[in-house]
Amino acid sequence: MTIHLETQSDLEEAVDALIKRDPRLKPVLTIAGMPALRRREPGFAGLAHIVCGQQLSTASAAAIWGRLSAAFDPFDHDAVRRARTDRLGRLGLSAAKIKTLKHLAREIGAQRLNLDVLAEEDADAAHHTLIALPGIGPWTADVYLLFCLGHGDAWPAGDLAVQEAIRIGLGLKARPTEKQMAPLAEPWRPLRGAAAHLWWSYYRAVKKREGVLAGSV
Repeated sequence: MTIHLETQSDLEEAVDALIKRDPRLKPVLTIAGMPALRRREPGFAGLAHIVCGQQLSTASAAAIWGRLSAAFDPFDHDAVRRARTDRLGRLGLSAAKIKTLKHLAREIGAQRLNLDVLAEEDADAAHHTLIALPGIGPWTADVYLLFCLGHGDAWPAGDLAVQEAIRIGLGLKARPTEKQMAPLAEPWRPLRGAAAHLWWSYYRAVKKREGVLAGSV
């Protein structure tokens, strides 16, 4: 059964369950404080929003998304599928991002892709479904599962802030690699998404700055 983090109460219950399951997290919570739930819109608009922000500053991503969402009413896969490539380019999208959004729009329109159903799938399976799509990397997949779908077990193994927080919080000699992050998180299944929220809060507390992933959402 997939656990969803739909409300702040859901997240707090999940974090409390994690603390009982893994006592190592108790001092982490003491320093971090209870994390705040972050959510974004689901579906095509939510994923398109994340794609627009890939490898850009928060300000640049917000400006492009503002122009894009204002240009199409409603903003949905049909609108993007029909839109001229040059028009999308004038709104600030790169050729690679236009290609990604066009492909997503076609897949959704043809009912070969259902983004909402991923909320009920195993987190690792849902992750691999997304990264199999052109232009969708692990960062984008994890942000969508965590923040748009509220998937309680999504695990951002490649996030540097979570890696560094775990290094400090668990007293590791070196920052764990993306590959090493999977076994480290096994004790937190099926609540790895809640654990990620906790580690981002811990990172913010000990480093006095936001992690890229958490701070951009």
